[in-house]
Amino acid sequence: MRKIVLVAAIAAGALSLAACSESTEEAAEETADSAMADTEANVDAMADTTADAAADVDAAAEDAAADAEATADAAEPAAEATPAE
Repeated sequence: MRKIVLVAAIAAGALSLAACSESTEEAAEETADSAMADTEANVDAMADTTADAAADVDAAAEDAAADAEATADAAEPAAEATPAE
């Protein structure tokens, strides 16, 4: 009789561990899926930010080139008016 109760207790314990393990696996899978989704969202946001920053740098470079050209154009008449020594 004791052996039957002992076997039943061991079987119940094994089933409990198996059920807990399955639950843990599901929770781990959900956590991994959530982390992957978060990573994807962060990469997309970083790509957008990088593209915006590149556009800002391009615009600033074009403005600087235009300013430099305007300054050079303005300096030309003054350089031509100065007599050579």
